[in-house]
Amino acid sequence: MKYENFVNLDYLPDDDLICEYSLETKENFKKAAGAVAAESSIGTWDPNLTTMKPRIEKLAAKVFEIKGNKIKIAYPLELFEIDNVSQIFSSVAGNVFGMSIIENLRLLDIEIPEEMLKSYEGPKFGISGVRSFLKIKDRPLIGTIVKPKLGLTPEEQSDVAYKTWIGGIDLVKDDENLTSMNFSRFEERVSRVLELKDRAEEETGEKKGYMPNVTAPYKEMEKRANIVTDLGGKYVMIDILTSGWSSLQEISRNTKLAIHGHRAMHGAFTRNSKHGIRMIVIAKFARLVGVDQLHTGGVIGKMEGEKDEIVEINLALKSGIMKKTFPVASGGLYPGCVEKLIKIIGKDTIIQAGGGVHAHPMGSEKGAMAMRQAVEGVMEGYSLREYAEEHDELKTAIDRWGVVE
Repeated sequence: MKYENFVNLDYLPDDDLICEYSLETKENFKKAAGAVAAESSIGTWDPNLTTMKPRIEKLAAKVFEIKGNKIKIAYPLELFEIDNVSQIFSSVAGNVFGMSIIENLRLLDIEIPEEMLKSYEGPKFGISGVRSFLKIKDRPLIGTIVKPKLGLTPEEQSDVAYKTWIGGIDLVKDDENLTSMNFSRFEERVSRVLELKDRAEEETGEKKGYMPNVTAPYKEMEKRANIVTDLGGKYVMIDILTSGWSSLQEISRNTKLAIHGHRAMHGAFTRNSKHGIRMIVIAKFARLVGVDQLHTGGVIGKMEGEKDEIVEINLALKSGIMKKTFPVASGGLYPGCVEKLIKIIGKDTIIQAGGGVHAHPMGSEKGAMAMRQAVEGVMEGYSLREYAEEHDELKTAIDRWGVVE
């Protein structure tokens, strides 16, 4: 089949997987569009395959819509092992990005058909489940990342976590590159932090969460997840892209833990607006395979278009009948961001601050108090500056970093 034969603008998709791409080429656009469909399904550079058969031609992906530089391709489900995310991405986001006929190609979105959705269980807990075991009904959750991200001993790490919990933080997590190092062995760190989590719960009367990073080769990752379970933890954090889809799927299937998904490495293919993969595609599949909480972006301080994209991603994580994934706003946040952040993305989010807690002039505990005060003040209808008049920790944070208007 020639590349042009993979274009059928009269085709009406039924139960196909649909991918939307933006495409740039110096050659004939229709031919290049067909090349994408061909390479991601049954075609190759030479159309004269002696092994091609009529029944195989029926499996061809079809470009069924062209609008400007955007195309939509329908893929018959027979092309996929539908519960194997790695195979799906190898098809629709694999060799096509390196084809010589393509100048730039960006996977903008995926529409997942009902038949494929049935193969996935989605999050075990989702927004409602996480709220239930933390006993927080109607405000954003507040999280922090222990800083510095590397170098602290288990004793030091647990002390920092404890101070933020008693200051009002709900969730504490490891950073994306802290796994099991000479200065902080995984089991010792998790044991110490969970011990102080229990103490913080007793002292505050609130439920708290700790999200240790279990990222590792799969067998080791499974071992670490089991350690967390044995020590009484309810969460794990996974670097979902560097760990790989297959490992992520297996951890989701084989444990009873909530999964906090960190998107480390995403910028390598999401940042370029002309080439790569939009974050919404990653988010949709992360939800399918069981991620309960997912970093989606900080919103504040971003370009307007990026704000719109983050809102779109957050909506996708909450749409449909599958349990909803908690969006996590993270990256350069501090108490002065909270009012505008909640206005943009609502209360069903996790607001996560690292430096915005631990660089507070009065220390980590007071930094945690400032974040909690910011959230509670906004939820009670106050402006941050109004609420800061009677809350010294918040006032100190605002004096240092200001308020995002």
